Amino acid sequence: MKIALIGSDGQLGTDIYSYFKSRKADIYGLTIKDIEVCSAESCSNAISKIQPALVINTAAFNQVDRCEQEINRAFEVNAAGVKNVALACILCGAAMMHFSTDYVFGGYEQLKPFVEEDRPAPVSAYGISKLAGEYVVSYMLKKHYIVRVSGLYGHAGSMDKGYNFVELMLDMAKDGKEIKVVNDQTLTPTSSSDVAKKLYELIQTGRYGLYHMTNTGSCTWYEFAKEIFKISGLKPKLEPTDSTSFGSAAKRPYYSVLDNKNLRFAGLEEMRHWRDALKDYITERDALISI
Repeated sequence: MKIALIGSDGQLGTDIYSYFKSRKADIYGLTIKDIEVCSAESCSNAISKIQPALVINTAAFNQVDRCEQEINRAFEVNAAGVKNVALACILCGAAMMHFSTDYVFGGYEQLKPFVEEDRPAPVSAYGISKLAGEYVVSYMLKKHYIVRVSGLYGHAGSMDKGYNFVELMLDMAKDGKEIKVVNDQTLTPTSSSDVAKKLYELIQTGRYGLYHMTNTGSCTWYEFAKEIFKISGLKPKLEPTDSTSFGSAAKRPYYSVLDNKNLRFAGLEEMRHWRDALKDYITERDALISI
């Protein structure tokens, strides 16, 4: 199967490209130099040259706080840009895989993991724009995968943010800064490397649809930070805070843990615990730094 990967140099895209290549997949990477998702013509030209059977789209405007001030840009990339990719898929008869977020939830109280059938209720411009992208894909294409992830981190960092949460915490600790992290937002930190591996398995099934794809277990951002420092052996001054005191521009879900129900229904094994994935990430990171 010939695959076109949009955002192949981003955080998730880098791990997808690397793992799929290791599995001898016929995959073609597209970066911002090759394709601009906000341009229908650019999408059509770039994808038609490859003539893939599947287009994997990892492009997104995912700076949550900036989305509140730049809402037009959020929808331009996360909804209209998705439409441009979907149109290009239709023209060449390709299926589409698109990524969404746990932030499509949060608008009502829940203390158990969300399954794919639960009603979305985003509480931020970012979450709303990503949900809009989901709707675009689902109404335009019969052959599609929509994959929701949570708390993603990978060695390539994030193209928009320039870092991920793990790297941010480690950098702040090494700079000797006092660190305050919210302790009232619960999620599941997820390794982009683990997602890449599970994506490959999912594609082999040919079962289209909506999927949650996260590591297992859950924690608050503060608990995530504590585990990062425990594994890395660092002992910075870390203090818990609450969302109101932290004062972010965008509202975040207080609970956005996802249940990978549809992956299990597809016959795929559960992903490993987030602590195990984090330990491997930090071990690999230290090995890369020492080279």
